[in-house]
Amino acid sequence: MARKNTAVLISGRGSNMQALLDAARNPDFPARIVRVISNVWDAPGLKRAEAAGIATSVIDHRAFNGRAAFEAALDQALRTDGIELACLAGFMRLLTADFVNGWRDRLINIHPSLLPAFPGLDTHARALAAGVRFTGCTVHFVRPTMDEGPIIVQAAVPVLYNDDEATLAARVLAAEHKAYPLALRLVASGRAKVVDQRVQIDGESAPEGPIFNPQP
Repeated sequence: MARKNTAVLISGRGSNMQALLDAARNPDFPARIVRVISNVWDAPGLKRAEAAGIATSVIDHRAFNGRAAFEAALDQALRTDGIELACLAGFMRLLTADFVNGWRDRLINIHPSLLPAFPGLDTHARALAAGVRFTGCTVHFVRPTMDEGPIIVQAAVPVLYNDDEATLAARVLAAEHKAYPLALRLVASGRAKVVDQRVQIDGESAPEGPIFNPQP
C-alpha cells in the first residue's frame, strides 16, 4: 500500500508533530510526512521539522485580509504538495466550515481531554476543578464545531490527588505522543473509517474489563 502524503499544521513547539515524525521514520508506517506548515514565523516546531529533513512553510494568517483568504492559501499549499491527510498539532487557528468540509475525513486533530468532556481551553484546570478520576486525550476527525468530530483514538490517564496543572499536563502529553501516531496509522492504513458519524476500526481490540481509579 502506498504511503499517504501527510502534512502537519503547527503554531508552537511541535511536540506532537515530533511524535508523528518519529513514527513516520519507519518505512512500514502508512503515512509519509512531507510538509510542516505553521501560521507563526517563529514557531519552535519549524526548526525541529527542518532538523528532521522535512520541508516547512509559513502561511502567516496576519498577512491575509480575513479567514477565507488565509484558508485559500493554506488549501492551495496542501493541494500543491499532493497532501492526502493533514494533522493539526497545536495549530491555534479555528478553521471555517468551508475549509473543514473541503477536507472532510482527511483532517485530524488532537485535544488534551476525553472529549466530549472539556472542549476548548484550560482543559487540565477544568478537569482538576471537576474532580474527575480520569482524563486523557482524544484524536478525532475535524468537524466545523470546535473539538467535535468522530473519535479515532482516546487514551485515559489517572488524575492523582496531588496533581496540579503541570503534572497532569505532562501525564496527558505523554499519552498524546502515543495516541496521535496510532490514530494516524489507523487512518492512513484505511483501517479507520467513518460510518454514521462514528469511527469503525477494522480488527479493533480494546482493554478487557473496567479500569478503576483508585484501585478497589
